[in-house]
Amino acid sequence: MATKSNMKGFYKQKKTGISKKKASPSASLGSKVTQPSSLISHAAPDLKDDYDEQEELLRQFDLNTAYGPCLGITRLARWERACRLGMDPPKQVETLLKGGKVRLDSLWDGRI
Repeated sequence: MATKSNMKGFYKQKKTGISKKKASPSASLGSKVTQPSSLISHAAPDLKDDYDEQEELLRQFDLNTAYGPCLGITRLARWERACRLGMDPPKQVETLLKGGKVRLDSLWDGRI
């Protein structure tokens, strides 16, 4: 009867014509590889935008599908439509939009 070490050597296969190449590192989730320059615009990574708490609240409103689609419509028009339909949108959003110091276009405007 063969021992385990002998069996390993007996069944070992050798493939001809195939060389082992090291895989090049790629940028993936959890990777320590930096983003190539083509993914960086204006000397800052695309994922890090500078915006304040007001814009964060408006972006959350844009991402909330409970108030209907936001493509092709301004934030204020979407808020008013949601109010007319009885969806009870946040009053803070109305206050920010009527204050005039924020972007009226949705987060997706010009991107899709």
